[in-house]
Amino acid sequence: MKLTLTSQRWDMVAPFVTAGETVNHIDVLHVMLEHEGLEGRAETMGVDYFGETVASLQAELAALDPLAIEQLDREAVHTLLPPGGSRNGLDCALWDLQAKRTAGGIAALTGIPMAPLQTLFTLSLDDPDAMARRAHEVPDLKRLKLKLNAQAPLDCLQAVREARPDAQLVIDANGSWTPELMMAVGDGLACFEVALLEQPLPRGQDALLENLRYPVPLCADESCQSSAELEAVADRYDAINIKLDKCGGLTDALAIREWCQRNKKLIMVGNMLGSSLAMAPALVAAQGADFVDLDGPMWQRTDIEPGLFIHRGEISAPASALWG
Repeated sequence: MKLTLTSQRWDMVAPFVTAGETVNHIDVLHVMLEHEGLEGRAETMGVDYFGETVASLQAELAALDPLAIEQLDREAVHTLLPPGGSRNGLDCALWDLQAKRTAGGIAALTGIPMAPLQTLFTLSLDDPDAMARRAHEVPDLKRLKLKLNAQAPLDCLQAVREARPDAQLVIDANGSWTPELMMAVGDGLACFEVALLEQPLPRGQDALLENLRYPVPLCADESCQSSAELEAVADRYDAINIKLDKCGGLTDALAIREWCQRNKKLIMVGNMLGSSLAMAPALVAAQGADFVDLDGPMWQRTDIEPGLFIHRGEISAPASALWG
């Protein structure tokens, strides 16, 4: 087994603005495992709010014992690395390699049939008029995710709702709200038919959500990194946002998916931005999910070849030449 690491930069078609940052480009790490003439690939960018960078991921993976790489399997990956970008890259590359050895590919390997999925499309944080204009410009996209901060979130929401009365709306506050603001806007969110409120409060400051009956469903993103944190947030959130970079790959993503199904939690499968290679393994975990947020390639000027086929927000299953 040979491990190859390559950095890649993807430029955004427009600034991607959230409550915490403005992104004009992303740097990612491409991970490739070669064995017996086959190649398994993955793309990872890590968890930036935990300080992960392409350089840190590359150093972490390059430091692994070559003997451990030669004997690699999915169980070993979870022993070698904690949740995060490095484990994600290695885990998803290994899944791809194993899928290429399996008749029927990733669907046969996981037992999860692959069907097309409708993704949310993200509207960057902006003033209400600008967000409404952007929503109006994409009439074929029926599921929209609004990046909002603590400045007049209901004004932005109202503007988008009036521009797109037909759309499903999800809000992502990226932990920027206070408890007071969250409680003040709850009825307004319900009035504008918000389907889900993602991460209203900062990670570690959401204890007041315990057994709270909020007007719209609440989703944990930063507050739930991996399967190890599920029980800690079980009574605080109605939904879990599964991201491969957070939890460390498809293996743990499937464990979170199974836990959510067993515990009657809504499932969102999201992304940290990235190309079709980053989204492809997430599509496995997203099968049957309540909310699919895998629009990363739609935000890029260019994409990996071959990329995912996305039409009117519907993402087709990846070709085996891409992944799986």
